[in-house]
Amino acid sequence: MAIRNIFCVGRNYADHATELGDTVPGEPMIFSKPTNALVHADDRTVRYPENQGAVHHELEVVLYVGKDVLSDDFAVDDVVSKMALGVDMTLRDVQEELKQEGKPWLLAKGFKNAAVVTEFWDFPGEAACREAYFKLTRDGEVVQTGNINDMIFSFHDIMTYIQAHFGLREGDIIYTGTPEGVGPVSDGETYELWWGDTLQGQFGVSMA
Repeated sequence: MAIRNIFCVGRNYADHATELGDTVPGEPMIFSKPTNALVHADDRTVRYPENQGAVHHELEVVLYVGKDVLSDDFAVDDVVSKMALGVDMTLRDVQEELKQEGKPWLLAKGFKNAAVVTEFWDFPGEAACREAYFKLTRDGEVVQTGNINDMIFSFHDIMTYIQAHFGLREGDIIYTGTPEGVGPVSDGETYELWWGDTLQGQFGVSMA
C-alpha cells in the first residue's frame, strides 16, 4: 500500500497541550514527516539516537486516504479507507530549542524511525471510532489512553484544513494528534499499540 505524504496534527488534545505548557490552538496545527521516517510496529527493535536528548512517544490514530479529496464537500467515511495506530516520536529537547528560536520542527519530528505505524485495517467509520479507546503500553503498563471524542479538531476538520492548504490525495496518511501521557522512551523497553482489546502492533526500543 503506497504512502504519498505524512501529515501530522499538533496539540489536538487539550490535555496534551496543557501537559507541555502550550496554548490550545484555534485551528489545526499541521506539520509533516518525510516518508523515510516510517517504520512498522511489527515486533522489530527500532533504533533511536541517544545523543540528542529525550525521545518522547506520542500515540495517535492514523488515517489512510483512499481517494483524492477535490473539494470541502466530502464525508470522512467515503474518503478514508484504512486506519492504523501510530507513534509520533519526538526529539523533545531539540523541539524545545527549535520552538524558542522560531524554527520549523522537522529536525525534531522527521528523523529516522520517527513515524511508527501498525498495519492498516479497514476503516470502520467515524462513529465506530468514537466508541473505541486506544492505548499504548510500555513493558505491559499503560502509558497513554485516548478516544477521538476528546480531539479539539475532528477528522473532518483536519482533512478540510489539509485539503485547503496542501491538497489531500489517495495514499496520504494523517497522524491525528496525541492524548496526554507522552514521555521519554528508554533502551530495552517494549511498546504495544492497542485498539480496544486488540493488539495492533508492538516494537522494542534500542538507544544507539
